Amino acid sequence: MTGFGAVSASADPSVAGIPTGAVSPDGSRITGVEKIDDHSIRLQVHSTAMDKTFPVDVVRPADTSLPRPVLYLLNGADGGEGLASWQAQTDIPKFMADKNANLVIPVGGPFSYYADWIKDDPALGRNKWKTYLTEELPPLIDAALGTNGVNAIAGISTAGTTVLTMPMAKPGLYKAVAAYSGCAQTSDKLGTAFVKSVVGMGGGDVENMWGPPGSPEWLENDAYINAEKLRGLDLYLSSGDGSPGKYDTVDGRAEQLGGGRTQIDGDDNQLGVETLINQIAVGGAIEAVTNFCTRNMQQRLESLGIPATFRYASGTHSWGYWQDEFKHSWPFLSRGMGLS
Repeated sequence: MTGFGAVSASADPSVAGIPTGAVSPDGSRITGVEKIDDHSIRLQVHSTAMDKTFPVDVVRPADTSLPRPVLYLLNGADGGEGLASWQAQTDIPKFMADKNANLVIPVGGPFSYYADWIKDDPALGRNKWKTYLTEELPPLIDAALGTNGVNAIAGISTAGTTVLTMPMAKPGLYKAVAAYSGCAQTSDKLGTAFVKSVVGMGGGDVENMWGPPGSPEWLENDAYINAEKLRGLDLYLSSGDGSPGKYDTVDGRAEQLGGGRTQIDGDDNQLGVETLINQIAVGGAIEAVTNFCTRNMQQRLESLGIPATFRYASGTHSWGYWQDEFKHSWPFLSRGMGLS
């Protein structure tokens, strides 16, 4: 959780006046609260479905005198467990500090696509993230934070796929969705290869997630095929084109990672030339694929007469662009959550 601030030594559930007595229908519960700063807390939430406790970082609204909506913000492939997180790589927690919404960033679920896997995996364990994010966590967040019950969800990369399927799993839970550099299609040849690649990076077996490619689970989790179920949501989708942009230089990286957010972890200097080359080569290739996917989804939604906002720009699959896209999408998410 590097980059989210210094944490209070106390894990007393009474910290910051957050009540923790609520229990979700399956018995999931908040087991601890830590104060990070005047606006931020970290919850520890035990998931009954996974029989494991996970951190959840929260930025509270600027004005808590009234019940406020919740924006769930998902990390990418590694689940935010390392340096690849909104907290470590962007200034979004700071950006949200003067907004009247609760920002909730779950941590965990690397290489899981935040899905409910049909089998436990030898490498990645038990993954029931769809259940956690739609059934277990929301009632606990609502009770602990005194929300108004209005939710939105946003995510990058693999989570840019997931955030399009979560509203299908739990209709009415979310009012607005933002997907940055995701690929909605998961069950065709391209989508299947993309999913296999990501899960394989974590050592997982994709057949433990949705069974053999082409099985019903793959089709059920394909937002492109099931796009009709997105009707009525405020939708925002964006992608770069894979070509180098303003953050694909050493100076651009330094600008984006400035303000105390620059992370140097062992031999991994994120401002180094080696990291930059990887960002341009690998990140460029990945973003070219997500651009293709996003344009396909645009055509699909247009064919169904489902309104959505799309934004395209130069750039690779990297945090500087996602930081910018979050800020650009904020008015759309804000409107969806009923904020002026």
